Amino acid sequence: MTPQVSVIVPVYHEGEAVVPSLERIGREVLLPAEILVVHDTPDDPSVPYAEQVARRDPRVRAVLNTYGPGPAHAVRFGIDEARAPVAVVTMADGSDDPRQIDELARLVERGVVVAAASRYMPGGQQVGGPRLKGLLSRAAGRSLHLLARVGTRDATNSFKAYDTAFVRTVGIDSRAGFEIGLELTAKATRLRLPVAEIPTIWLDRRLGDSHFDLGRFLPAYLRWYRYAFGPRLPLTRVASGGARRPHRRSPRVGNRG
Repeated sequence: MTPQVSVIVPVYHEGEAVVPSLERIGREVLLPAEILVVHDTPDDPSVPYAEQVARRDPRVRAVLNTYGPGPAHAVRFGIDEARAPVAVVTMADGSDDPRQIDELARLVERGVVVAAASRYMPGGQQVGGPRLKGLLSRAAGRSLHLLARVGTRDATNSFKAYDTAFVRTVGIDSRAGFEIGLELTAKATRLRLPVAEIPTIWLDRRLGDSHFDLGRFLPAYLRWYRYAFGPRLPLTRVASGGARRPHRRSPRVGNRG
């Protein structure tokens, strides 16, 4: 049976800590789904624990990312592997609320190409995390929403659902970190395609260490922040060479009113 939603979970040396996150995702996702645990190397210590969960939940599958190391390649690989028309990217550290995966997926089914879980809209909250990172993220999100009209107050959050046909059409240029969420939101904005958001409460991880390096990833975020501003562009100006597979269905490019 073709899944209705593909849940993409990039992992990097999460080890045993990945188990409660995967089990919670499995409990909370009620739509027909596949849960892809994307790892960069065969010997990543997360793999045996992901396979342990997969033996109890056949929706879970550990997949080896062959595009290169790092979260951007892992997410790109996961979306290309997705069999569902909707892909939801969520973190393995338990910071996202998996109860919202179905709701985000249904927003995409209703016609948006990007559905964002927003910490910065009314009803949303960020609990914990590095202070500077939070301040920059909030300022970027609010200014993009107000000035570039991107459709969400939290364009930098990675917890998003995507129309997989849209992603495969516009491609993914990011190669560094989790700026993919900002890139795809910016591309949808320049194409004048619909982006929507729901409030979410983000909790800082309680297990394991974060591998996010603000100094390393900031230039990539700034690139896509600037890209979000400007006039409408045709698809030929937005699409990259990132699409690697034939489209499974027609994208909704150009449907926004």
